[in-house]
Amino acid sequence: MTELSAGLHYPKFKKLPAALVTRASVFNQDWMNFSSYTEKLVSLSAGLVAADNHDLSYNLTWRTLQDPEGNASRSIRRQLGHSLLSALKYTYKIDRRDSPLRPTKGYAFKSVTQVAGLGPDSKLLRFVRQELDLRCAVPLGLFNSTLNLGISGGLIIPWGAGFREKTTPISNRFFIGGHTSLVCGLHGPVTVPGFPTRGLGPMELKRASTLVQDSSDPDKKRDSLGGDLAFTSFADLSFDFPFNFLREQEIHGHCFVSAGNLFGLPELDRRSLTLANLWASTRVSAGAGIVIPTKLFRFELNFCHVFRQFDDDRGKRGFQFSFASPY
Repeated sequence: MTELSAGLHYPKFKKLPAALVTRASVFNQDWMNFSSYTEKLVSLSAGLVAADNHDLSYNLTWRTLQDPEGNASRSIRRQLGHSLLSALKYTYKIDRRDSPLRPTKGYAFKSVTQVAGLGPDSKLLRFVRQELDLRCAVPLGLFNSTLNLGISGGLIIPWGAGFREKTTPISNRFFIGGHTSLVCGLHGPVTVPGFPTRGLGPMELKRASTLVQDSSDPDKKRDSLGGDLAFTSFADLSFDFPFNFLREQEIHGHCFVSAGNLFGLPELDRRSLTLANLWASTRVSAGAGIVIPTKLFRFELNFCHVFRQFDDDRGKRGFQFSFASPY
């Protein structure tokens, strides 16, 4: 990804009760290896930030999706081209944990609400997107051990005339998989260890071509489509090693279990939304590893085992690393 941006921050702007932040940016991101499209965003935004707890912003974005190789699946091809995003976004965050990199006590909560489609143009992207995150850390005492628990959920639904026939924009859907730490961040339902980037959830075969047919990797023949409803949860037990040098450097170990699920709204009906059906389709993984915290980031080297996955998923047992930043 590449980004070029410039912004202004006004700690006190006239009589506004919060700091004013304005920004202009050009953002390019390449998702060809996962979903067969590239994305370019040209955006202007303005927001009010109050005491790190409240953030209200308006964003106007011209978005361009392209498939340079011409291999995208049918669902991706339907979304290629230009679109305009006019959205209001509100974030409420409270973090009472004692550390952003190794929390040993406290709790955190974050809610992100986005309403897109503000304006008279019928071609505006129209959807409502909601994310929720909850974390808590409980000290256990022995070997400075701590039990961290977390749950995240997200939902995106279209609105406006004919919304039942509309699909949600792929750039705003939820994707699960990658190298984000379970414990630290409040990023929404994005991580289940053992699954690579965009490696969990609905997939679709790419368009038949010589390049795709000749590929020996079946994962390169499918596009990740993301989901409209997602949730993840985890339990993480951290502990000190019985070596003074490691304790002085705050290097410690942890073991964890995690679960997550991802759906597209067209796939759901009321009869399928039962606890038994949801659990039967939930992916589960567990693992253990070593954590190396620094002043800038938290590094984890974990061994992950995937207990449950399905045909479309890209889960894999083995070593996986992750990073987390307090910023």
